[in-house]
Amino acid sequence: MTAAVKLARAIHIFSSFWVLALALLILADVFGREFLNNPILGTKELIQNSVVSITFLQIPLAIYSGSMLRTSIFSDALPPLGRRLLRTVGSLLGLILFLGLVWSTWPSFWDAYRIGEYEGEGALRVPTWPVRGTVLVVSLFAMFAYVSMIYFDWTGQLESEESAPTTGKKQMEI
Repeated sequence: MTAAVKLARAIHIFSSFWVLALALLILADVFGREFLNNPILGTKELIQNSVVSITFLQIPLAIYSGSMLRTSIFSDALPPLGRRLLRTVGSLLGLILFLGLVWSTWPSFWDAYRIGEYEGEGALRVPTWPVRGTVLVVSLFAMFAYVSMIYFDWTGQLESEESAPTTGKKQMEI
């Protein structure tokens, strides 16, 4: 297993625990609203900013594990070389998508960091630059993942078309 795949797994696990923490926060907020007439201040802002980050943190592992959205209607009709070319085109399109995200996110990330932009009023003000920074960094990682997958595919390091990179003959477990 490559270091990049290990990192993708680690941030995926981190994002899973983050989801669990948000679920507990929502439960506590609902309990506070209904039974104590005292909601947890800032819950909306925390959840609103967390959802974007959590989603992006799960993208690299989805790329490495072959779990990105695809259809097999075309690939099933193609020979192995055609399927490899189709996977490469799909990876290049993914690379272009995340390049566009990096290109468009950098100015807003820098502005948010520079001026101290935040969301929320009153008890909790959540800075927006960490979310924008997460989108930026994970988009760069996703670009690297797509380039890696093209390399792994063309060097025969994918055991099957839907699998992640392997170390030798044994398929990596995700």
